[in-house]
Amino acid sequence: MELRFGIELVPSSHISELVNLSVHAENLGFNYVWITDHFNNRNVYVTLTSIALNTKKIMLGPGVTNPYVINPVWTASAIASLDEVSSGRAVLGIGAGDRATLEKISIVWRKPLTTIRESVEIIRRLLKGEIVTYNGEVFNISGAALSYKPVHDIDIYIGAQAPKMLQLAATLGDGILINASSPKDYEYAMNIIREGAGDRIRKIDIVAYTSFSIDRDRAIARRTVRPIVAFIVAGTPEEVLKRHGVDVERAKSIGENISKGRFKDAFSIVTDDMIDAFSISGTPSDCIEILDKLVKLGVTQIVFGSPIGKDRKSALELIASEVIPHFKA
Repeated sequence: MELRFGIELVPSSHISELVNLSVHAENLGFNYVWITDHFNNRNVYVTLTSIALNTKKIMLGPGVTNPYVINPVWTASAIASLDEVSSGRAVLGIGAGDRATLEKISIVWRKPLTTIRESVEIIRRLLKGEIVTYNGEVFNISGAALSYKPVHDIDIYIGAQAPKMLQLAATLGDGILINASSPKDYEYAMNIIREGAGDRIRKIDIVAYTSFSIDRDRAIARRTVRPIVAFIVAGTPEEVLKRHGVDVERAKSIGENISKGRFKDAFSIVTDDMIDAFSISGTPSDCIEILDKLVKLGVTQIVFGSPIGKDRKSALELIASEVIPHFKA
């Protein structure tokens, strides 16, 4: 599978800015734009529709939505509509969501594996034009159907990081969005994916969904990514922290400061080792060195995720001029 390149945008800024960045990315030759889905930001499908109406080639989709806030029947309708508006460029990224975020709106995060498996099965059947009756552990549907059938097949990508979700994604997904940046995490993930996917691994788009920050000045790139790394560390399971040799107590302290709104204090605790473990950041040559390792491990799509760089437009130009050509050569 040919290596492809995408960007992740968080709709925390005005939709017009996200549209402009997406158009810029398309003109620079990027293949995908993924929009994150959280209730506190601009709506993911309104944002994606705006991008679809202003672009021509770039693939686009939520990265990722979840079936706790949004029922899979509604998601099937939304992604099919997006595919129609974009003339066949929609892809669907779906994951189990974030427990802490869901708790804020009184949604119980339970049975994530079953919830994702059932959601994907339901969405696929609806997109095929079936009338769906489904009696699952989580979802019960009686005769639901779309009144139209998408003209194009829509690939479903499953967001995965933990072992059992990686295994499920390997058996069920058209693609796997691995939310990590370090080669250590990809080496771990690929062993599970290969075992779960078997021969179908050649058909799966294995996506490195990275936290990325690039600048000709290494110090600026790493300073820019520090706040993002703080939030990543705060939400990372202890097992993963230990894999990277990150001090668990220091990580807890970052989380406590964030929860109390003391962001500067939280960011100041982030170490260089944390930045190395949970981001790809630095000069073009620094970034290429890490990305090379991910590609050799089996990654087939690289997503340049938040923050991308101090100035996202300039960062995209730097990626397009110095990083992507390295891999195309």
